[in-house]
Amino acid sequence: MQNNLGVSYILLLLGLLLGASFFVVRQVLRTRRVEGSLSQLESKLSRETGTAQEYYELGCIYNDKQLYSQAIATFQKSLKITDSQENPQNLAMVHNALGYAYFGREQYDVAIRQYKEALKLVPNYVTALNNLGYAYERKKLTAPALEAYEQSLQCEPDNGVAKRKVESLRKRIGIPDATPTE
Repeated sequence: MQNNLGVSYILLLLGLLLGASFFVVRQVLRTRRVEGSLSQLESKLSRETGTAQEYYELGCIYNDKQLYSQAIATFQKSLKITDSQENPQNLAMVHNALGYAYFGREQYDVAIRQYKEALKLVPNYVTALNNLGYAYERKKLTAPALEAYEQSLQCEPDNGVAKRKVESLRKRIGIPDATPTE
């Protein structure tokens, strides 16, 4: 009996180690892939002018790495070379990502301007609406934040982030919950 218990503990420990190893290897591979993309894009764009998509991808990597100054410059290059016939959804994504970079630098007014620019292009862009609401929250502008989150819920009723934020902001300013109770 005692021997089986020892074997069980060793098997459990081995299982935990294998599980942890799997996640570590997966993270290492993901990091290598991102670093490879970063290196490749930086190298290419330092030699020649790239496409708007390439600048956008590089800017997103910079955002993920919290290199906001580099991200801002890269997204601005993407916008400069973007064709006026570009798909509005693509342009909105660049403006939203640029807003995110400004938000990361705590330049909330500029971030808000970029989120609004994205929303001019795609009015029901839920991510930009959530980001706009969060930027307003950081500026302590509760009413506009609540409005942005409510608009996000109109576009995507199952948006968990917006639901939580609307509920929290309504409590903060004393507006009763609009959901009916039985």
